[in-house]
Amino acid sequence: MERTAIITGANGFIGSHLVQRLVADGWQVHIIVRPNSRLDLLKQHMGSISIHRHDGKTESMAIIMEEVKPDVVFHLASLFLSKHHPKDIEGLVSSNVLFGAQLMEAMATVGISSLINTGTAWQHYKSNEYNPVNLYAATKQAFQDLVAYYVDAGKLKAVTLKLCDTYGSNDPRPKLFNLIVQRGVDEPPLDLSPGDQYIDIVHVSDVVQAYMVAADRLMAGGVTGHEIYSVTSGRPVKLKDFVEKIQRWLGMKGGVIWGAREYREREVMEPWVGPALPGWKPVVDMESVVRQGRKDTDHG
Repeated sequence: MERTAIITGANGFIGSHLVQRLVADGWQVHIIVRPNSRLDLLKQHMGSISIHRHDGKTESMAIIMEEVKPDVVFHLASLFLSKHHPKDIEGLVSSNVLFGAQLMEAMATVGISSLINTGTAWQHYKSNEYNPVNLYAATKQAFQDLVAYYVDAGKLKAVTLKLCDTYGSNDPRPKLFNLIVQRGVDEPPLDLSPGDQYIDIVHVSDVVQAYMVAADRLMAGGVTGHEIYSVTSGRPVKLKDFVEKIQRWLGMKGGVIWGAREYREREVMEPWVGPALPGWKPVVDMESVVRQGRKDTDHG
């Protein structure tokens, strides 16, 4: 049976990998983007997906929803800022709260009920039930509270996946994993914190599989309210050990100055681990990914 999905945030790192998986699995894939959104990460899929450019109006969102009538809506769109400035307030609220509210209202208006929302482990500073690391995390919680309304009012069924750190191929983000793996021999060393914080990192294909498992739960009727899960490796590692392990796999030495930078304000020293998504666990071996990535680079 043919299945149809709407994805927001499809032009991002995780979203583009989700598009790839859904297309490969035979889904009809529709994406909602802003009028000026770049689609560089989706170039190879342009002939397999339908693109809807949203003009910012709730009514327009409902028209898209009525036209597509998706089985599942995957909501990944967000504006991530580890630290905000006064000029960022409008963008954070618009991207992380308003846009999603318009999406859910459109779903409710048309009668589409299955939503997969994307949260962050950063909603749980010091592993508290709720304690946002930064304003970005606070806006993710604000949206989660809006999801609770639509679910409690009987308009939606929802699964929220709270993500930790991620890595994988074709990642344009300036993540530490990428900076280490892609670092050239002649590049200056990286200034890092003392490195005693623990990180939790999951390969993007494992993250995508979590979205697929959540979609199956929704379509099978196994979700009646709002289920919230943690997408985690379950194996947090000290940052210093993490970097040194990657360097060992790559046969690299040096390139890092530990303690050259201070810890960030509200640095997460131990990652939050929440309820596990039934039927999902990470399977990708990082060492294989790192070694294969270097092999591909050497032969590129």
